[in-house]
Amino acid sequence: MKTIASWRRLAGVVLAVAGMAFSGLAKDESRGGQGQGLVQRIATQLDLTEDQQAQIKNIFAAEKTGLQALAERLRDTRTGLRDAIHAPGATENTVRAAAAKVAAVEADLAVERLKLYGQISPLLTDGQREKLAGLEQHLDQVIDTFIARPAKAAAN
Repeated sequence: MKTIASWRRLAGVVLAVAGMAFSGLAKDESRGGQGQGLVQRIATQLDLTEDQQAQIKNIFAAEKTGLQALAERLRDTRTGLRDAIHAPGATENTVRAAAAKVAAVEADLAVERLKLYGQISPLLTDGQREKLAGLEQHLDQVIDTFIARPAKAAAN
């Protein structure tokens, strides 16, 4: 059950990164700006107007510094957790402490997502909000399928 929650939190991170890409923050010239493709697909699936896209881009641009700092903190705490797991003499307490740091950053990220949703949701029509909910449900299904694969492989 904790694994499913972890994957769903990862889905939240993916959506936040998509938002950063929406504002041009995640564009990586060396990879041809692949983050832009995801954002454009979301904008197309939601049938966002140019005005809506511009407003959402401005919202994410205003949050750029905070989102980047959260992304860096998440990367650093995840690295710390991995290091704690592999450290010579690692204990349950040291791993739990490192995991708690990751959880704290993920909680901060969830609050930031709440704030962003609070700003973006009013810009969307009822139909677009319904489509967004459908996209989130689809992402949950994809994650659930991915999580179920190891169990299914072990059973065979």
